[in-house]
Parts: sequence; C-alpha cells; structure tokens
Amino acid sequence: MSLRKRQRSVSSSRLSVFCSPPSPPPPSTSSLSPASLSFPNADLLLRLHLDPSPDDADAEPDADSHQPAAAPGTFLDLHVSSASLIRSRYFAALLSDRWSPSPSAAAGGRLSLAVPASSSCPRPFHAHIEVIRLLHTLDFAGGIRSPGDALDLLPVALQLLFDACVEACIRFLEAVPWSEDEEARVIDLAPLLPADEAADLLARVSSPPVAAGPSSAAGVAARSPSEAMLHGLIHSAIHSHPVHAPTKAFVAMLLKDYPSRDCVHKVLDEAFLSRLETIKELMGKYASPDFRVAVDSDEREAIQRLNLQSAVFNVKHLYWLIERMVDLRVADNAVVLWSDQAALATDLQKLLNDADMWRNMAPGLPMLVTKCTLRLANSVISGETLVPRQTLTSWLLFHSVTTAMIHSLFCSGTVLSARYVHVERQVRMELVRSWLPVLNVCRDIVQPMHFHKSSNCQELEEAFLQIISTLPIPEAQELLQQCLGFSTRNASDCPHLVTAFKTWFRRAGRAPQGAEN
Repeated sequence: MSLRKRQRSVSSSRLSVFCSPPSPPPPSTSSLSPASLSFPNADLLLRLHLDPSPDDADAEPDADSHQPAAAPGTFLDLHVSSASLIRSRYFAALLSDRWSPSPSAAAGGRLSLAVPASSSCPRPFHAHIEVIRLLHTLDFAGGIRSPGDALDLLPVALQLLFDACVEACIRFLEAVPWSEDEEARVIDLAPLLPADEAADLLARVSSPPVAAGPSSAAGVAARSPSEAMLHGLIHSAIHSHPVHAPTKAFVAMLLKDYPSRDCVHKVLDEAFLSRLETIKELMGKYASPDFRVAVDSDEREAIQRLNLQSAVFNVKHLYWLIERMVDLRVADNAVVLWSDQAALATDLQKLLNDADMWRNMAPGLPMLVTKCTLRLANSVISGETLVPRQTLTSWLLFHSVTTAMIHSLFCSGTVLSARYVHVERQVRMELVRSWLPVLNVCRDIVQPMHFHKSSNCQELEEAFLQIISTLPIPEAQELLQQCLGFSTRNASDCPHLVTAFKTWFRRAGRAPQGAEN
C-alpha cells in the first residue's frame, strides 16, 4: 500500500476513534484473540483491532512469509494506565474533558484503536504494543536497538503523536548506518517527519538545494552535489595521493558506473580544460622571449626546469583524462580543443628543437604529447568520437564566429546540415594540421635518440593518414604534401604512406560525381 493511502487509512482510523463511542468492536467468532497484556497501574482497557483496507483485502499474501497473516476481526486487549497514555497527545486529547464528559468514567472504561491490516505483516500489533510499552516505561534505549526497530515504531509514534518516541527514533536513525531497504523506508516516512527535528536526517537522504552564488550570478551554472563530488574525486586522483595508480583505477571505475553520462561528460570536460590551460601556460613561459631576457641564466635554467617538469606532470594526467573520455565516449569536446592548439604545438616545436633542454629537463614530454594526440586521433578514426551539435557551437565560438551567425545557422535547416558536416571535417583537418609538425619533429629528432619508443610515432603517422583519407581531395592534397617526412629510402618500410598517396591519386583521377545534380 502506498504512503499516501496509508496516511488516509491512519487519518480515517483516528477519526473513527475520536467520533465513535469508546467501545471495542464485537469479537469475531471466526478469529482467535491473543492473550491480553497488562501494564502496571492499569485502569483502562485498550483494544487493538485490525482494520482491513480495500487495498489489503484484494492483496495476495506474501509468498516469502513463513507466518500466516492475521485474519480480519482479530483483536488484542491491553490493560493500560491512563496516566501513561496521556504522554501521547492523541490519547491525552481522547481522555480529556472535551471528549469524555466524565473523565473518571472514561478512565475506567474501554478504548479501541484501529490497526491497519497488511497481508505482508505477520505481526500486525507488534509495533503498537511496543509504542504502548514505551508510553509506560520511556525506555527508548531498550526499545530501539536497530534501524528496523526505529522504522517500525516511528509511524505508530507519529500516528499517536508520541513526541518523545518520535524524537528518540529520529535521533537513533541519525546516528546509525542503514541498509538500502531501510533507506527506502526512511524516504517513505520523510514527508511525515517534523522538519525541524529531522533536518539532519533528511539532509542524509537528499541533496540540499544549490544556492545561488557568484558563479551563477555571472551566468555560469553552479555544480550539483554529484558534479562537485566527481570533480573532487578527479582532483584527488591527480593531486592528493602519492600512489596514483590504484586511486586513478578506482575513480575510473566510479566514472564508468555513474548513471548520468551528461554529468560525467561535464566534469571530465572541466578537468581536461583545466589541465590543458596549465600546460599551455607552462609551455608559454618556456617559449616567451621576455622571460629569457628578464632573468639571469642560472635562475632561468632553474625556473625552466621546474616549468618543464610540471608540464610533464600535467601531460601525464591529461593523458589519463583522455583515456577516460575516450572509453566513456565523451571525448568530443576534447577533440575540438586539442585540434585548436596550434600555439601549443608551436611552443612544443621550439622545445624539441632545443635537444639539450628537453633531453635533460623533460625527456618524456615528446612521447607523452604524441600519446595524447594518438589516443584522440584513434577515437576519431574508429567513430567513437564525433562532433555533436553542441560542440558545433563551441567550435564556432573558438573561431570568433558571432552569436548572430550561430543563430542564423541553427535557424536554417539546410545550412545547418551542411555546416554540421563541414565543421566535423574542419575539426579533423585542424587536428592533423596542428599536430603534424610536432610529429615531424618527433620523428626527426626524438626517434633517433629513443628508437625503442618509435612505435607511437609510427602509429600516429598511420592515424593521421587515415584521417586525411576522410577529407575532401583539396584538403587531403594540402596535408599529404606535409607527410613526406614519413617516407624512407625503402618504400616497403612505409606502406601506409604509399597506400595514402595511391588512394588520393585514384580519387583525384576519377570523374566528378553528381555534377548533374
């Protein structure tokens, strides 16, 4: 039975007790009554009787229960103390002068309390008996020993307005961990709990509203709690742990299993952009002529060493982020950003041309950058990474296209489809155009010094040639001419380059297609 229906059932039960004479229902001849219970100083008979609802009457019995459900008409008599019952505001009102013209007669009489019947509950009176017991003893520490106990007693305590018991149940639930089923029961009860007493409890099962702050005032959406948690996990995996491998593996698992792909996409994009901006700043300092003049040689060398080592450190983490983005198929924005790094590629070429500098200070940097480019290029080739419409807008903004122009593109369906394909093609072309010079320098300078690591250069050559094969003939012609550095004295050693040129000449020599259209 749903929570709302249970609330209606409880409300109708209360009204029946308030409005009807305090006499128990006649016992059913077909049902057996359990033995009555008696509490100290008893001066009142309280009869608990089952009140089956229409939903429960049609419900099938619980197949997992080993005990038979109580039959309708079952009741239980309790000999209780009226002085103890009035600790409940419900019973206090029922026994007051307002509802009983003769308090002494009411105290010496009989009351009845309807208990909602449930086919899944083999002991329907248990929670009510325990709450009545607590009204007499106030031994909450002895009566509430588990989250299940608190969750059983809490609805009855709320029904009877037994405030001390409600507070004790809430305080117990705040202090102990729950199972998943118990958490679901807490959520069901949440609308019935007093907000002031249950604030900490409710904060545990639901996120607080995102407060408007400086970021939202500036037009940037504030992070949700889930985004903030994932952002913090990525930051910790990169910065806060001396042993990175197991921490990164665990965070990678959490990112893979997180149900909201959009949230993971956003968080990884932020982390990627942050790492990329740091790398650009460090490489910009190395290549800046102002820096070279501003400080003396010894100080400059120490600062350059620190900058380049920091760059290596950040590129390692950037590669880990790229792997996560490609594996989760959310690398579209990363491809767009990486394709637009002509300035960073130029700074890297300056470093690679200074062999003594990078070999002594950052020997792993060229290969790390090559691995980043290769991973993104392979994701484009395999179709794992495409450029969706939202990335179209981002790319246009990167290239100084005005908002009005973007609006006009999206308002025209014909232009949109043509521009959409063009931008995908443009991103692929810029990816090769920006990073092909770096690859050529790596091949000419780095590979002779690190021959055992040349497989990355070879694989990136093949990836670039495959991307070039997806471009129109004029663009492919321009980029293929820059790939002559892939050649060797023996043509059999560079079959990928031979195949690329054969493919281009075959296509260029074909008659134009679709000229009539």
